[in-house]
Amino acid sequence: MSTDYQTARESLGVRLRELRTEAGLDGKGLAARLGCQPSKVSRLQNGKQTPSPADLTAWAHACGRPDADAELQGLLAGLESKQRHRSWRRQLAGGLRGRQEVAVRQSETTTMIRGLEVACVPGLFQTPEYARCMFDALAGFRGMTPDTEAAVEARMRRQESLYDPAKTFRFLLSEAALYHRVCPVDVMAEQLDRLYNLVGQRRVELGILPFGVQLRRTAPHGFWIYDRRLVIVETISEELWLKGDEDIELYERAWDWLAESAEYGTPARRTIGRARASLALP
Repeated sequence: MSTDYQTARESLGVRLRELRTEAGLDGKGLAARLGCQPSKVSRLQNGKQTPSPADLTAWAHACGRPDADAELQGLLAGLESKQRHRSWRRQLAGGLRGRQEVAVRQSETTTMIRGLEVACVPGLFQTPEYARCMFDALAGFRGMTPDTEAAVEARMRRQESLYDPAKTFRFLLSEAALYHRVCPVDVMAEQLDRLYNLVGQRRVELGILPFGVQLRRTAPHGFWIYDRRLVIVETISEELWLKGDEDIELYERAWDWLAESAEYGTPARRTIGRARASLALP
């Protein structure tokens, strides 16, 4: 749970406590009016539990302040926004490895991952050297002291999920990502060799969106879909963690439409091979 989210939840709890105190009620008295256990009152006002909209409406009425309901609902909406928007500044405050450990856990608890990348190779398919270059560049951009080796180790550990027979991976990769180099030529060549060998593997479906192909819609940014429960979208300043049904359905449609235009199998290998040959290395 992000620090921003927890801080906002605690602030909401403080307001709930103020309303209870102003009503002259202790925790047990309010719990009796709400028809719940005193422990729930304690968790809500101490920021240990996220209230539902119905909880807030009941709280306002039990405190004799139905007019406060709109205020509480507004605070809850802000809380949900904090959960949806996760700033990189907060996520990387303890170093690069922490976010990679989150990714490891997400992969462990997901049966099917679908993803789109438009500018780089997906982390699940990166070689250690390519990942090292990516993390060094990220640390430099963020002005961080790099913990690159720990981050690379976590990313490689995440890739163990590729060999789990219970999991499926379906990825789309823009051809541009085969040419964007964030690393030395020899590292890029090794990375392209790995992608070439991934094409056609069991449980891994890798499609390439080639230059010049007609698309039903464009691919403005990358995104990852975890089963049908979560979509993660990365921006420069933050990540979006989308869990609503409408959001998930929208990104699933975008993925399906793009997948229609992708190359698979031999054509995908041919496209990767052209990018590899352009490096003019043995």
